Amino acid sequence: MDCYFGSYGQESGRKIKRQLVCFAIPEAGISFKAPFSGEKLHTEYASLLTLLEFVELNRKLFEGQRLEIYCDNLELINQINMETECRYEYSELLRKTLDYKDKFSFTIGWIPSESNPATRYLFD
Repeated sequence: MDCYFGSYGQESGRKIKRQLVCFAIPEAGISFKAPFSGEKLHTEYASLLTLLEFVELNRKLFEGQRLEIYCDNLELINQINMETECRYEYSELLRKTLDYKDKFSFTIGWIPSESNPATRYLFD
């Protein structure tokens, strides 16, 4: 089952006015967004971990499904796929993500931001 996550931050100068953690599972008709306070990468990790917690709490929905997760943040994808080092301040978030990967298998890949259903049409 294809799952998507991302974040949305509206900036005004140097100050972020509004941030959202977002995920979507179009095949199941699920779309989630919630306010969050953190920098871009932190918010992206929060979005992914929120999605993974949802999957864990709703295992029956995902039973027998191949879980493929997509986002538009290459830095995050490369950290999870162990292709680049994780900055120290995100190491605990990466560890939690990898713990979920041990619990249930998933792949993570890139999608262009304009094609990401988690962040498109946020305010429709």
